[in-house]
Amino acid sequence: MATAAQWIEGARPRTLPNAIAPVLVGTGAAAAIDGVNWWKAVLCLLLSLSLIIGVNYANDYSDGIRGTDDERVGPLRLVGSKIASPAAVRNAAVGCLAVGAVLGLVLVATSAWWLLAVGAACLAGAWFYTGGRNPYGYSGFGEIAVFVFFGLVAVLGTEFVQAGRIDIAGVAGAIAVGSFSSAVLVTNNLRDIPTDTVSGKLTLAVRLGDTRTRTLHLVLLAVPFLATIALAVTVTPWALAGLVALPLAIKANEPVRTGKCGPNLIPALAGTGMALLVWSLATAVALVFA
Repeated sequence: MATAAQWIEGARPRTLPNAIAPVLVGTGAAAAIDGVNWWKAVLCLLLSLSLIIGVNYANDYSDGIRGTDDERVGPLRLVGSKIASPAAVRNAAVGCLAVGAVLGLVLVATSAWWLLAVGAACLAGAWFYTGGRNPYGYSGFGEIAVFVFFGLVAVLGTEFVQAGRIDIAGVAGAIAVGSFSSAVLVTNNLRDIPTDTVSGKLTLAVRLGDTRTRTLHLVLLAVPFLATIALAVTVTPWALAGLVALPLAIKANEPVRTGKCGPNLIPALAGTGMALLVWSLATAVALVFA
């Protein structure tokens, strides 16, 4: 039986900035057009956290029963390490996604009913990333899905349910957050190229190869700072506060650009997440006071 600490580790805490950041930026964008609603912002945060933890447990379950996690160089996997039963991890995933669904229904009921379709797409995307007969995460579409769901949908959805519309600040912020979040997954998949290749998991990193994947990580980390400049020009000069995350992004990219492999890439994973969180917090504060 897995301990509470192992269940927490299995939830992959290093990925939580991917859930927190879009809500920060979306709320900041809503505030910039005088549309912030704090109780909806809290619901968006809880929804985002429940979805990402549900995705992580679903990924643990699906990879575990396929044998993809039998040989790992990264953090603990509950099913792959056989410290939790597949059924228990599957139930944890379903439970987290169900909580997200309920929270989503509350937001839909107080915003717009067409958001039901968006919510259904999010739940399907969460499960079929590594679940089902043809998981899209095994075909190289994981980074695109992360960009869409934890970038565009999460940021713009957070702004829309609060302000009733979206604007240039939300769009720029969504692109930036999506790029950061995709960079987190790129780091993870770069580390796992050898084991994913053996197991037949054709991630984007496996398809691109080592060198081009490292270049992609650098490009994705550059995009948010281009967005910072765009926000400073079109919304508020205070958006330049986002540049405070630049040293963190440079440090996060260091293990990637210097050719580190395996466990030596784990600091890049945590560092990319931290750069995402700091950029999002600084940008959100700038937008609130725009």
